[in-house]
Amino acid sequence: MSDKKVIFSGAQPSGKMTLGNYLGAIKNWTKLQDEYDCYYSVVDLHAITVPQEAKNLRSNTMELLAQYLACGLDPEKNTIFIQSHVSAHTELMWILNTMTYMGELSRMTQFKDKSQKSEANLNAGLFTYPVLMAADILLYQTDLVPVGEDQKQHLELARDLANRFNNRYSPTFNIPEGYIPKEVGRVMSLQEPTKKMSKSDSNENGYILLADDADTIRRKIKRSVTDSLGIVAYNDEQVGIKNLLEIYSQLDNKKIEDLVAMYEGKGYGIFKEDVAEVVAESLRPIREKYVDLLNNKDYLENVYAIGASKAEKQARKTLRKVYKKVGLIERKFL
Repeated sequence: MSDKKVIFSGAQPSGKMTLGNYLGAIKNWTKLQDEYDCYYSVVDLHAITVPQEAKNLRSNTMELLAQYLACGLDPEKNTIFIQSHVSAHTELMWILNTMTYMGELSRMTQFKDKSQKSEANLNAGLFTYPVLMAADILLYQTDLVPVGEDQKQHLELARDLANRFNNRYSPTFNIPEGYIPKEVGRVMSLQEPTKKMSKSDSNENGYILLADDADTIRRKIKRSVTDSLGIVAYNDEQVGIKNLLEIYSQLDNKKIEDLVAMYEGKGYGIFKEDVAEVVAESLRPIREKYVDLLNNKDYLENVYAIGASKAEKQARKTLRKVYKKVGLIERKFL
C-alpha cells in the first residue's frame, strides 16, 4: 500500500487542448507524478451530457489521451484511464444520487447558468453530473483535487456527500481537499485578454492549440490584441501585453521584470515575434510526440487498458465497502 497522497483529476474529451489547458493544468500535473499517487481520467461520460457524434467522441477521447502522454504524463507513474472503462463510477454515482438533495444540485452555478439560457438540451445528466464528479473523486480515496474557481462548488458537494455517507454509516471515504499549485499558469484569450483562453471561443485566433503548427502559432500571436501605447510593460491597463508576458515567462522560465527590461525601447512587432518563437519551440516536442502517438494506436490501447485495470482494482475495493454498508447483497458468480 502506497503511503503517498492520492490526487484525482480529469478532463472532458471535448476537443484538442489549448496552451491555457497546458499551463493551467497539465504542466503542473507532470510535477506531481513522483510525489503523489495520481489518477488522471479522460471523463467521456461527462462529455455526453451534451449531444456528441459517436465517431467524434471516440477520436477526441484518443486525442486527449495522446495529449496527456505527449505533455509528459508517464503511464508507469500515473494511473491514466478512460472513465467509461471503470463501471464503478456510474455505480457509485447511483448510491450517491440517493443521498443528494435536489436543492443542492439546483444551486450549482453551472446548472443555473445553463437553465437560464433555456437550452434545448437541458437534460437530467446536466443536473446530476456533479454527483458523477463526486463519485469520480471518492472512488479512489482521493486526498487532493486540482480545482479551478469554476469547480470549487463541485468539490464542496463531493466533500458534503463523503461526510454524509460517513456519518450515516461509518467512515468510508476520505474527505478530499482542493489542491492549488504554487504556480498557476492562467492564460487569457489572445483576442479578448480579459477572458480565459478557451477552445470554445468562436474566434480561432483567440486560442493556441497544442496541436497547432509553428506557422499557425506565429499567425495567431501576430494577430493578438494589444494596445496603442507601444511600450512593453506589465500592468492591468495593458492586458494583452500582460498576457503575452506571462506566457513568455512561464514557457521560457524568465522573470517578468527581466523580460520587460529586455524589450525596453523595442516595439510590439519584435516582442510578438519572440513570443511566437518561444511558444512554437516549447510546443514543438509536444506536437511531434502527439502525432507519433496517434499513429501508434496499439500503444495507446495498451496504456488505457492497463490504466483501467489499475483504476478498477482500487474502485472496486471502495465500491464493495459502500455496497456492504448500504445493505446490498454481494454478488456471487457461477
